[in-house]
Amino acid sequence: MEKQLTSDARGHQLTNINVWTPDSQWVVYDVRPHGGSFTGSTIERVNVGTGEAEVVYLAQDGAHVGVVTVSQDEPARYAFIHGPENPDASWQYDFHHRRGVIVSEPAREKAVTLDAMDITAPFTAGALRGGTHVHVFSPDGSRLSFTYNDHVLHELDPALDLRNVGIAISGYPVTPTKHHPREYDGTHYSVLVSETTSAPQPGSNDINRAYEEGWIGREGYVKADGSRQRWALAFIGDTLSADGEKHPEIFVVDLPHNDADYRQAGDKPLPGTPDTLPAPPAGVKQRRITFTEKGIALQPRHWLRASPDGAKIAFLMKDTNDVVQVWTVSPNGGEPVQISHSDNGIQSAFSWSPDGKSLALVCDNSVMRLDIESGEMQRLTQRTETAPCADAVVYSPDGSKVAFMRQCGEFAQIFITDAQ
Repeated sequence: MEKQLTSDARGHQLTNINVWTPDSQWVVYDVRPHGGSFTGSTIERVNVGTGEAEVVYLAQDGAHVGVVTVSQDEPARYAFIHGPENPDASWQYDFHHRRGVIVSEPAREKAVTLDAMDITAPFTAGALRGGTHVHVFSPDGSRLSFTYNDHVLHELDPALDLRNVGIAISGYPVTPTKHHPREYDGTHYSVLVSETTSAPQPGSNDINRAYEEGWIGREGYVKADGSRQRWALAFIGDTLSADGEKHPEIFVVDLPHNDADYRQAGDKPLPGTPDTLPAPPAGVKQRRITFTEKGIALQPRHWLRASPDGAKIAFLMKDTNDVVQVWTVSPNGGEPVQISHSDNGIQSAFSWSPDGKSLALVCDNSVMRLDIESGEMQRLTQRTETAPCADAVVYSPDGSKVAFMRQCGEFAQIFITDAQ
């Protein structure tokens, strides 16, 4: 049964993952008028049983906030994008001017900044030099992934400010020496784990953009040799085909088991230089795992999502009839497997059920449950003239419900439906 949770005259925006509190009782959201307008000032949550809404965080001094996710361990922690306070002509919200903030239950007033900022050379290891985005806790809550853009290179040449993927490790606060009024401390040690180049070699595994990442497995995944890789991320990387056309492919980066290893520089400085991006730690190397004919689908926008056991990475790609379908691939590589066989095509991002047996998504203008083994679709909401919003279709932690959005007049509103 479908139930509407919000109805006031504001936009209500769900993130594509971890929008439920661990007890499956609350759904968190921000209040952007629409997804592309970053002008909301509150992070909020609504109770799925009572409809009661609460403000989790209120931004001050002209700052805006959005794109909230929740840790899946107790007590709940909320991570979200925070724009600059007191924005002015020289420093206002942008991809390279934003940070991650965490608010914890029950003391929500104690908001802390996740990623330190140091934009004055020589830069500080563990700090970043720009803006982070879509902060997603690892399943155990010990670290977060994010995408990143760089202020230093943006000032040098915007074409050098390439989107990358990073992670932040808890328990290692970073305190840069402040030489600029926009520099600040962070509670986590932050590094980039992807590697990009502004001039990829056509036909190679070089990428000029890393994005739409996802943690692999609740406890990582099992490698081909039978050993367990505890920490890993999958992300989309834009390669160039031999003809020079953009070819989005799937990449995996295996991450160190020991936190201390993140502080070991590779052959390039961890914090970057005035004309190079921050670099991955020693031993962190991305590898390409798909080699498709046309690249994976970028529309609808979606994020790579791995099954709870880490064995399958789900993504969208067109089939031989040019219809967007769900596919999976192992983090060890190999041939992708087509899961869905819809005549209509997949219309949204998606999420895994906690038991790993299904995905929730939009297809044929309905929220659907896609069975991973059989490929069959079960309609969870009635077909409507206008499809549910594509941005987020998210299973609850207990697997009983799915949260999604519908466009209701000018604004998006939040709905839930039973998952069976």
